[in-house]
Amino acid sequence: MHMSTTPIRSEIFDTGNPEIKSARIVIDASAQKIFNILKDPKRHQEIDGSQTITENISGPTQLTLGSKFGMKMHLGIDYRILNTVVEFKDNELIAWRHLGRWRWRYRLDAISDEKTLVTESFDGSFAPVLSKIWLRMRKAYPWTQKAVAKSLVRLKAAAESP
Repeated sequence: MHMSTTPIRSEIFDTGNPEIKSARIVIDASAQKIFNILKDPKRHQEIDGSQTITENISGPTQLTLGSKFGMKMHLGIDYRILNTVVEFKDNELIAWRHLGRWRWRYRLDAISDEKTLVTESFDGSFAPVLSKIWLRMRKAYPWTQKAVAKSLVRLKAAAESP
């Protein structure tokens, strides 16, 4: 039997808004199993396509609306960030933001009991003007577009493992 060596990729798509960078992937797992990974901040380093999270340092074991969780990060320098969950619908939607007000959002659409379409977005549209200027100066949008796509591939691997 011939096994495919094609790398698993998520699909990047145009959202129609230059401040929202999104990708999607089909994961062979239930929405609940995938959501359990997303709402556990201790697993975020495992699925982080940007590879900037170095450690989960604070927060609950299960995120809900309003939960706060801290991360040690590294992007050129070491720093810490405090995130707040700002959107939450169990097994369907979770998003968090930090001081810059941009959001990382995951939307889960069940295709069947064991197949889920997951869309991740980096959404800069909520950021105040100075944060938006900083994002453009840092050329953050092309970089975050790739990070979102990579995070979904990592999430697929985590969710499809036994």
